[in-house]
Amino acid sequence: MSSYDEAFRQSVDDPETFWLSAAQDVEWDSAPTRALDDSQAPSYRWFPDGALNTSYNALDRHVRAGRGDQPALIWDSAMVPAKLTYTYAELLDRVATFAGALREQGVVAGDRVIIYMPMIPEAAIAMLACARLGAVHSVVFGGFAAKELATRIDDARPVLLVTASGGLEPGRTIEYLPMVEQALQLSQTPPHTVIVKNREQIPGAAADYKTSSAAWFDWDDLILDAAPAEPVSVAATDPLYILYTSGTTGKPKGVVRDNGGHAVALMWSMRNIYDIGAGDVWWTASDVGWVVGHSYIVYGPLLAGATTVMYEGKPVGTPDAGAFWRIIAENGVKALFTAPTAIRAVRKADPNAEELKKYSIDTLETLFAAGERLDPDTYEWATKVLERPVVDHWWQTETGWAIVANMRGLDPMPLKSGSPTVPVPGYRVEVVDAEGKPVQANTEGNIVIALPLPPGTLTGLWNDEERYRRSYLDTFPGYYLTGDSGFIDEDGYVFVLGRSDDVINVAGHRLSTGSMEAVVAGHPAVAECAVVGIRDELKGQRPSGYVVLKAGVEIDPETLRQELVAMVRDQIGAVATFRDVTVVQALPKTRSGKILRKTMRQIADHEQYSVPSTIEDPAVLEALAQQLGSQEG
Repeated sequence: MSSYDEAFRQSVDDPETFWLSAAQDVEWDSAPTRALDDSQAPSYRWFPDGALNTSYNALDRHVRAGRGDQPALIWDSAMVPAKLTYTYAELLDRVATFAGALREQGVVAGDRVIIYMPMIPEAAIAMLACARLGAVHSVVFGGFAAKELATRIDDARPVLLVTASGGLEPGRTIEYLPMVEQALQLSQTPPHTVIVKNREQIPGAAADYKTSSAAWFDWDDLILDAAPAEPVSVAATDPLYILYTSGTTGKPKGVVRDNGGHAVALMWSMRNIYDIGAGDVWWTASDVGWVVGHSYIVYGPLLAGATTVMYEGKPVGTPDAGAFWRIIAENGVKALFTAPTAIRAVRKADPNAEELKKYSIDTLETLFAAGERLDPDTYEWATKVLERPVVDHWWQTETGWAIVANMRGLDPMPLKSGSPTVPVPGYRVEVVDAEGKPVQANTEGNIVIALPLPPGTLTGLWNDEERYRRSYLDTFPGYYLTGDSGFIDEDGYVFVLGRSDDVINVAGHRLSTGSMEAVVAGHPAVAECAVVGIRDELKGQRPSGYVVLKAGVEIDPETLRQELVAMVRDQIGAVATFRDVTVVQALPKTRSGKILRKTMRQIADHEQYSVPSTIEDPAVLEALAQQLGSQEG
């Protein structure tokens, strides 16, 4: 048996032994004697008799082990510009001090704290300070509109909100404080205190806001006299944070993550999935407002004793398509984790990777991608220009860490284009049909995970057990519903084709738009693309493609259409009836890089649509609507 086979088999057959062994890498106040509590199945708890502090495990224990002088956090801002490095000892001092300031404002274990911050070190400091006190943080992506912030405030009911004067983006600044003030006025349950970190580049200070029911304080003033707080021991099953999923309709879902399972799972993942340990430099190019930022900018690398890079900037335009290579070269990054969207943006701006030639990236061993499907064309381009493994892996906000991966620290496997490889130990991934019956190899169906989910995954939805079960557990009893479709091949490799609702019905044939996107993306002129199903009077639905051309590429639209139609016909078949191709300047996306396919479909079908709160650039949607002759509703 390979080391992967052995680990996976034990995680399934003997999870007690497997996860109690993994738990030994965490420093416990009360070491667990049990791994899994299944007394309330299908809801499960991990390490039910354990107690610990996550902030202590991320900071104090490394300082006590004699590594206080090692860099813990490197902040690199292309927007200011500026660069700061915090050692583990320095980061611990700042976290303990801010935790003391929170404590003086009445924050205690179990209280909720909203963090509404840009990509500055204080965002990570605030998260770790909450964890130090046993308080439950809920990070809201900086720049979310006031209504979205108010909705999250009313669900989490925080006692305190931490924010900054604003965020910096290419060509614009986003003032946060007016939005915070408006959110407090909209909220039915506003927090009693607001703490503001003033950024000199953005006007606005706590002293300017006294009109709401909350007391406003300046971050720097509060920490002047704050006594450092010691870590508070909490139960492993106590919540560490709430993270709201960014749905485009309805009330957002507050995913709850616990302390114990989270620490164990992230420690295991850093070593076994990413091959990152103490002293390694790790960079996740994401935002702390998303789950990737929680797991792999802040908690994962610090729990592992690595150096984590926090970047305020974009893959292109700050100032050019060489930004990623500069950061790798300057900081000695061993592994980069980013979204396929970022890779495509770099490729579109610099298709021949000329910027890469300006930097030495000898330290880089692996590029990891997640957040959306890594299409084969992007995978092949990145592999070619970097001459290093480009490793796709698949997971969700709900799981908090990878479901399917190629485990570089445990048992590296051959990479297959289009597949994130195999299920991670602890995840029993299956593919079932509409009735919940397993399908044969290479047959597309619903991707599900047999219960129980491993440690570190969601323990429920905040104050909404009924919705949790309805959304994830009731469709296929005994399984967690991922909401994605795909197949498993004869080698056990998982292929994720997209959300289940991206499967369209063309004249009775169920077809994956993800499969078509993979074909379209393979055209040498295409930088990125989306295929959505639109209404068709004859067939019910038909696929419609939207493509962004690579920089500098000129091709006749009709020639491109004919070539793409021929490619889809050749690789998928005439049954796809793929005939529509529209060249667009950009695809509308969320701030986390996901393409807004549902909104695109609504525009194409001339339906009323609303601009999602998570959108990166509303102008892209407006341009698409004008091009297709639709109207916002």
